[in-house]
Amino acid sequence: MRSTVFDPPRWLRNAHVQTIVGTSTLRRRIGERRLAAQCATTTPRIIDAGEGVRLSGLHDVPRGGAPKGLALLLHGWEGSVDSSYMRLTAAELLARGWSTFRLNFRDHGDSHHLNEDIFHSGRIDEVVRAAVQVARRFPADRTVAAGYSLGGNFALRLALRAPAEGLALERVAAVCPVLDPARTMDAMDRGVGLYRRYFERKWRSSLLRKRALYPHLSHLDDGTLGRRLRELTRALVEGHTDYGTLDGYFDRYTLAGDRLAALEVPAAILTAADDPVIPVADFDRLVLAPGTRLTVTAHGGHCGFVRNARLDGFAEQWVADVLDARDGA
Repeated sequence: MRSTVFDPPRWLRNAHVQTIVGTSTLRRRIGERRLAAQCATTTPRIIDAGEGVRLSGLHDVPRGGAPKGLALLLHGWEGSVDSSYMRLTAAELLARGWSTFRLNFRDHGDSHHLNEDIFHSGRIDEVVRAAVQVARRFPADRTVAAGYSLGGNFALRLALRAPAEGLALERVAAVCPVLDPARTMDAMDRGVGLYRRYFERKWRSSLLRKRALYPHLSHLDDGTLGRRLRELTRALVEGHTDYGTLDGYFDRYTLAGDRLAALEVPAAILTAADDPVIPVADFDRLVLAPGTRLTVTAHGGHCGFVRNARLDGFAEQWVADVLDARDGA
């Protein structure tokens, strides 16, 4: 449904301003301060994700009393547990009495050394296994999950798999989730180039870090890493996965069409009509389960949703409202 619930001042309505400011260093510092102000106990953890895979994360426990539940938080591509939106969302949930577990995907944050094989978006199995282990290791009366961008895609796929895996997810929230990765790649190729170059730079830096740790990974050669985003993705997918083609890889994690129609876990999705990375038309064509609620705001960019000059955010409050609500709310 279209919504006017997020209405920033006129000077903040540009999609690119929202996107850039939303992930700026200033917002990162605000997130750091707000998280510190909660005086939570934060403990680094290594999670056994099965089949020899290890994933890292941060477990945040609010001060005073037993937490009302556990919220698993998933970051976007080339983000981390310390991304501004992860810190701000954790701070909001901690203030409401929740504990949080901020999970790093493989090769994100300071975790490149934990696994030899590189990250790709088809690695949902290890994230599902990690979520199950987190829920077992830190049992709570209520378990919920949320993600941003690619993390939103993973959160929704986790919710699809949860019943069969015995993971009692009460509900899930996704902010600007990647729905159709092929169309997202097209949007970055056709756009101003800012976002494509951003992800190229971040991913290339990550892969160089991986190569330094594992110099025998011959597929991370200079020639391959020098390619543009689409061709770098194609080279790594076609040469070093069993997906066969780039389209086969994209199909592995798309949520377009009716992929979410079978979702049994109550879910809420927030996106912006002006998102420069995730085309809003992808959401218009979705077939959703009865328990899924879609909110589309006119403004917000990609995971921006900045309210005002103080850089207060709408998305982290929206996530906390969704996750904190009781069944049927």
